[in-house]
Amino acid sequence: MVFVRTTPPRPVEVSEVFPELASWARPAIRLHPRPGSPSVRESSVGGPLLWPAEEPWPHCESSHLHRDSGFRQSPVIVRLERRMQARWHPDSGDVGLTPEEAALKERSAARLAERLDAGPPWPADCPVPMLPVAQLYLRDIPLLRPPGQADLLQILWCPYDHEPDYKPSTALFWRSATAVVDILAAPPEPYEVNYRGYVPEPCVLAPEAITEYPVSLDLSPEIRLMVEDRSRWQAAGVEVDSAYGDCPRDFYDCELADAPGWKVGGWPPWGRTDPYRRHCAVCDVQMVPLLTIASFEWDGGEGRSWAPCEDQAAAYAAHYAGQDPSQPTAVEVGSTDNMQLYVCPASPEHPHTDLIQ
Repeated sequence: MVFVRTTPPRPVEVSEVFPELASWARPAIRLHPRPGSPSVRESSVGGPLLWPAEEPWPHCESSHLHRDSGFRQSPVIVRLERRMQARWHPDSGDVGLTPEEAALKERSAARLAERLDAGPPWPADCPVPMLPVAQLYLRDIPLLRPPGQADLLQILWCPYDHEPDYKPSTALFWRSATAVVDILAAPPEPYEVNYRGYVPEPCVLAPEAITEYPVSLDLSPEIRLMVEDRSRWQAAGVEVDSAYGDCPRDFYDCELADAPGWKVGGWPPWGRTDPYRRHCAVCDVQMVPLLTIASFEWDGGEGRSWAPCEDQAAAYAAHYAGQDPSQPTAVEVGSTDNMQLYVCPASPEHPHTDLIQ
């Protein structure tokens, strides 16, 4: 890894204020994705995969909900427009295309037009090539629990909404990196995507091990009442941030519990719904969080305290050019929510599941 990101110390140590929460601590790894040019031999978000040339690229064969969205752009054009946005500056005005970009845009448009002019079956009615979401090597993310001799996790999704939850369908692949000899050089891509937020920007990672505590929704009723009791905080000599008024529970949830952003392990970021336990379809064991795919690395307002020390200036800047620094992957799921992937703790080979929160 070529760069480091460090979560600022929390305002207080949770277990010192509430010793009852010590047993609820969980390890997590914040991935801290940042735009870059990862190789197939590196952990990444949205980067190229170490995919065997002899293995078919995964396609989604489900029905897709793009037909009435009005959005018809290829992943190539989505990425091209982002590069142009990143180059734009208020003092320089509009930024034109380079000759190479203009040629790329023309080829992409011609390819899509040719496909659409051919009539049914439409592109999304055919098997759709899936897009890389993340590639995680065990050497970088030791919290992973791969099956057998696997040391590499690859995650892809279909860039179309799927019923009934209107989210991309996901696919997980475990493999041994040393077993991949011939690498697929040019993976197929979909003709178009349902939504530009389903096209991740290539990002390198700076994994950081942290300790997490559950949000109050995940706590037992008894401990939740303790967290809401201002006298408990005062007895420990902690003055709850005035920004939270008379709501120490909000202070706990926003400043001390689970970290925002892309992460492996840890606790789920509940909020849109109450905790919704997931159980393995094979053995009925309660599943555990594998990966949180986040729309943002930190929230605005008080949530910016989670921005890494190295990114504090960008987090608190009044203006920025190009991509939002809190959204380096350009991914958006749900209504700027999180997608959580869950796996079976008894066997990582059992089917995974996902949930939008």
